[in-house]
Amino acid sequence: MAAILDPPSATELKSTLKSALPVWQALIQGAETRCVPLLQVWKPSKTGFDRMCLLQHRKRTILYLTPDVDAIWVAVILGERAYQIALGSSLSARIKDLFTQAKPYVEGRGIRFSVTSAEDLAEVFELIRIKMTP
Repeated sequence: MAAILDPPSATELKSTLKSALPVWQALIQGAETRCVPLLQVWKPSKTGFDRMCLLQHRKRTILYLTPDVDAIWVAVILGERAYQIALGSSLSARIKDLFTQAKPYVEGRGIRFSVTSAEDLAEVFELIRIKMTP
């Protein structure tokens, strides 16, 4: 199991995310209103930022977020039931194609995509809704 790290400082996030900092803040705030309680767990990553944020709801990871220059990399894994819900949802064809092309594993199908603007957040919030569907 990967070590849990201290969260980055506001300065570290700002210097990496740059123009995507408001998007990061809106994503975290939006996730917090959709998943109560929501915990941010920071773990090591082999990316340029050296760590990633797991958004967890009751020990269940909802999203994996990796800060990058002017962007946020969002990763999500959907089980088979959630995958079927996603295919019938309002998600864009691009996101549905990513899921369709993803190799199915026991844990589900995982995708990763870049978020650079507030317009991208609707899809992230839809994925949270799908993932939280009982």
